[in-house]
Amino acid sequence: MIKQYLKDSGAYLWSGWGAASALLLFVALWEYGHQVYGSLILPSPTETMQALKGIYDEGIAVPASITTAKRAMFGFFMAVGFGSILGMAAGLSMTAARAMRPIVTVALGIPPITWVVLALMWFGMGGGSAVFTVVVTTLPITFAGAMMGTRTLDQGLKDMARCYHTPPLMMLWDVYLPHVLSYLFPAWITGLGMAWKIAVMGELLSTTDGIGGEMALTRISMDTAGTLALLLLLLAMLMAVEYLMLEPIQRKLEPWRNKAGQGNFNTPKGI
Repeated sequence: MIKQYLKDSGAYLWSGWGAASALLLFVALWEYGHQVYGSLILPSPTETMQALKGIYDEGIAVPASITTAKRAMFGFFMAVGFGSILGMAAGLSMTAARAMRPIVTVALGIPPITWVVLALMWFGMGGGSAVFTVVVTTLPITFAGAMMGTRTLDQGLKDMARCYHTPPLMMLWDVYLPHVLSYLFPAWITGLGMAWKIAVMGELLSTTDGIGGEMALTRISMDTAGTLALLLLLLAMLMAVEYLMLEPIQRKLEPWRNKAGQGNFNTPKGI
């Protein structure tokens, strides 16, 4: 057991070093771009961090972050709830799956900016437009993931469960859900990234608060460092939600992914 623990710990630490190396490389390329193009086009990492500190000291960072987080996460949870349930329901019926497929394709193909413009026409200026845009752009992603996960469940596994007269609730929880989750989690993570981006886009065009509203002000004043600082703030919140909320849920519901001690990466044995 100790040997396995040391092996797992070593793999975890090694993956951490890999992430740190990639981050340092990105910062080095960022600094190089600053040296080439100057502060107006691409402020240095130091200038950006100073701008971020200034935004925090002015009392802007926390209220803007909370406002954007509320809109993004409210829209995301609505899309996840309705999209996952409707997708699983559609996946149980071949007719429903075929009927919904072109609708989902069309919904995924509509540019988010189009939904923002329509939301402004329908709901006017305000946070409601941003929330609506988040829901309507992320719901098709979760719907498609749930539907595909339900449709691709092995028929032999379903037949075996029926032969043993498995109760409907157990059929859903122990047969369908483990397989569907392998499709849902990638869809949820993709939808999460979309939710934050679309929320900021909606705020940029329809409100004066939140991170998007603050970005509109930095655009007017040509404050490139302030824009990058707000972008870093947005990315930090996105990473926190993914790694502190979604990943623990995934580890809890899909323990079989981590039995090899490789986290979310299924590395073949011997490598």
